[in-house]
Amino acid sequence: YPKMLCLWEAQFGDFANGAQTIIDQFIVSAESKWQRPSGIVLLLPHGYEGQGPEHSSARIERFLQECAEDNIQVCNLTTAAQYFHVLRRQMKRDFIKPLIIATPKSLLRAEYAASSAEEFVHGRFNEILGSPETGPVDKVKRIIFCSGKVYYDLLKYRSDRKIDDAEIIRIEQLYPLAEKKLREMLKPFSKSAKFVWCQEESENMGAWTFIEPRLRTLFCTEIAYAGREASASPAVGSLARHKREQARLVADAFSV
Repeated sequence: YPKMLCLWEAQFGDFANGAQTIIDQFIVSAESKWQRPSGIVLLLPHGYEGQGPEHSSARIERFLQECAEDNIQVCNLTTAAQYFHVLRRQMKRDFIKPLIIATPKSLLRAEYAASSAEEFVHGRFNEILGSPETGPVDKVKRIIFCSGKVYYDLLKYRSDRKIDDAEIIRIEQLYPLAEKKLREMLKPFSKSAKFVWCQEESENMGAWTFIEPRLRTLFCTEIAYAGREASASPAVGSLARHKREQARLVADAFSV
């Protein structure tokens, strides 16, 4: 049913592990194996919000590991308009691809993630977004790349401390990565700026192992890491420890 918008939503993205066989055998590979494309949308709530190891991760790293030949789309969105437009694009295109959306539950009720009516009516989906209130371009010494709700933590940290030499780049669509748009967005900035990838996930999870070699190749520079240390479990069970880790990784993004 190529003209039908079919959405499968997990209560938490973590619960997609029960569908891993279907994801591996059909969703990510059916077009390559059998020329059977699909336009299914997987809604997998993902975000480190202190709810423990079973309610934090949609295992983005698993989906990114299976990305090749433009087989699927993987998005981690930060605004209501972006969510609307990526679903609209899913129906308006003249071809179909599975769409994986990893968006945290906290943004459902967050005022700062709301969008104006203008953005819905006249906007479009943007694979890459910058940040407001960045200082003068020639003053920027640090480019922080991120994806998902950690953007708002970074934005608050920068605003609270009146940091004006750091730009924050949101990668709303992790795959296919909009390399041309990334190059265009970073053209005005100094080539000597330090590049950092910041994520909430552990170092062996999230987008880090996928995005680091691509950014390094794209910009011919080393990419520093700011995030949780490698871990066997997706998240800690202690809320206090979660908050300490979250504060540290955000601070690291501006100091590593």
